[in-house]
Amino acid sequence: MLKRRHAFLVLAGFLSAWPLRGEVVDVEIIKRAPFAGGREFGKTGAYEMITGIVRFAVDPKNKRNDVIVDLELAPRNAQGKVEFESDFYILAPKDMSKGNGAILYDVNNRGRRLALGFFNRAPGTNNPANKGEGGDGFLFRRGYTVVWVGWIGELLPGGDRLLMKAPIAKENGKPIRGIVRQEIVAESPAKSMPLSRRGGHGSYPPTRRGLEKATLTWRMRETDRRVLIPREQWSLEIKPPPKASKGVAGTLPEIRLWPKGGFRPGYIYELIYEAEGPIVQGLGFAAPRDWVSFLRYSDSEQNPLGTNRPIRYAYGFGVSQSGRFLRNFVYLGFNVDEKGRKVFDGLIPHVAGGGLGFFNHRFAQPNRHNGQHEDHSFPADYFPFTYGECNQAYLREADGKPTITDHRDSILGRLRKENSKLLPKIMHTQSSAEYWHRAGSLVHTDPLGQKDVAIPDNVRIYAFGGTQHGPAGFPPDRGFADNLRNPGDYRPFLRALLDALDAWCRHGKEPPPSVYPKIKDGTLVDWRQEHTRFPALPGIRYPEVIHRPSFYDYGPDFWSRGIINVEPPRPIGHYVVLVPKSDPDGNDLGTLLPAEVAVPLATYTGWNLRRRDVGAEAMLASLMGSYIPFARTKEERLQNGDPRLSIAERYGTYDGYIEALTKTCNTLIKRGYLLEEDAKHLIADQKKHRDLFEDKKR
Repeated sequence: MLKRRHAFLVLAGFLSAWPLRGEVVDVEIIKRAPFAGGREFGKTGAYEMITGIVRFAVDPKNKRNDVIVDLELAPRNAQGKVEFESDFYILAPKDMSKGNGAILYDVNNRGRRLALGFFNRAPGTNNPANKGEGGDGFLFRRGYTVVWVGWIGELLPGGDRLLMKAPIAKENGKPIRGIVRQEIVAESPAKSMPLSRRGGHGSYPPTRRGLEKATLTWRMRETDRRVLIPREQWSLEIKPPPKASKGVAGTLPEIRLWPKGGFRPGYIYELIYEAEGPIVQGLGFAAPRDWVSFLRYSDSEQNPLGTNRPIRYAYGFGVSQSGRFLRNFVYLGFNVDEKGRKVFDGLIPHVAGGGLGFFNHRFAQPNRHNGQHEDHSFPADYFPFTYGECNQAYLREADGKPTITDHRDSILGRLRKENSKLLPKIMHTQSSAEYWHRAGSLVHTDPLGQKDVAIPDNVRIYAFGGTQHGPAGFPPDRGFADNLRNPGDYRPFLRALLDALDAWCRHGKEPPPSVYPKIKDGTLVDWRQEHTRFPALPGIRYPEVIHRPSFYDYGPDFWSRGIINVEPPRPIGHYVVLVPKSDPDGNDLGTLLPAEVAVPLATYTGWNLRRRDVGAEAMLASLMGSYIPFARTKEERLQNGDPRLSIAERYGTYDGYIEALTKTCNTLIKRGYLLEEDAKHLIADQKKHRDLFEDKKR
């Protein structure tokens, strides 16, 4: 078998200037229709929806595609190319001449479209069509062409998910076999669960031997000893992928695990088995590369945006998994098309934390991330973490002592060495929760947490203090956590920063300065309470755990060929994570605070803990933060033993609160982090808090 350098860690820094021969070979438009009932969006006017299937072919002999794991083992057409196809979805101005000449490519998250919810205050829907689903029209009033394309091969048809149909890698005409691990955590009692842990995802089918020899274990915590569940006490149900009524068909079956007695909430169930038929998932990086490039540069009659090349700029936006995808995309050098042209001018990887992804491996599972409690040992958080260059280093698992290697790397390293003009401008944005749940500090420190790493000129980092991974609704509930979930809203910042990114790429105007906590100024510290100085609050448990990425041994073929030989993997060491220091209220220092957090009515944290009744008590409640309200009056706080000033002591009246909030909003506007229209919306929204003030009539 041909040995190829593995895509995400070519430690020798292999680079190539060979041109790509990957290309869009066919565009099938399934539907063109008015968007939002023909609603007009400012000067841009009406929009239309364009949906269909785009078909690709890439050359496995081309050196740029050498980073795609198992590409040389995929079936080829008569021209020696590897074919695959993806669903696409576009929202474009009906009259492209009225647009702003820019694509906003939204990396779908597990098949879901998220950009309209994050930028347009639109409802969360995967098939926006009705008038209300344009939200306040933010993106459309600015004239963006919003683009999606499928990039995940394990998704199942349904729910308007965007799929990629990728080929299966084979040797000697037969599907490849290998070891696969699945991990399942149920948040409530369940009789069965999909192996993928999430609905809408398929899984690799076991071989006959794999089904017979598979092992299932359970444990309450990640670090607990695995307890074997006897083979006769569980079974697998394999369902063929449902037929797609339109669009791309699914590839993998849904496989459900049925343990006798059902799943106990919070416990980690781990299934290891021999599987066959790995998808060439690394083609998921080629799909947006070639699709966005085609839309931007092609004058083909098949270009759904027209033959006159109306697109001059392209920006990428990705949330969580999709943000990690963008970091991985840049790291692997995919920001270059087949003619050596830049694909994206600017990127916003949002709430990605320090991670990359399980995106380009044999038997890849893009669905997986790394958490403190669940999915901890999948290959998602691995070196390099930073945009600036630093050495690979870790604390040894055996003795806790540091190992510092000679290997230096960065997210931008590959493209910088080839041609710095190919680098996109990047705004890395993250919530407080990323510091606790997603190793967010490793984005801007060395792997041992000893020093701040220099940030390149083409990168800005914005840490949104007092927020969680995805803002909770108001009034917040507890879910399966100890405390109310954090409703701190960073989305107004994203709107202002997108405007700033556009001006940066289009006109060279410098964006607002980075804002994130730093070691050198004492705002980024060890996560334990004696270092963060988080106050002792009545009835509140402070975390005794944090997500700390581990450096694992996945076997001899992992780093060179992207193949996992060892399951479960053996921990060799771990990286050091830090968190923002707290002010006397428990709110974050050194960060960019949303106005409602900067003028607080509560403590807003990036952490929350699992309740006793949902299992794995006191482990981190995945990606959640906490909302811990202040007492209304001095008497109330003294009675409760709360050290934080009450609302009445801080602001006096509701008018006093609004005055302070308005002043903070005006400051954020002047600094370029908030738009005037969003400040007005935010201040008006605070009417929901009137009942917290004694003067209820004002």
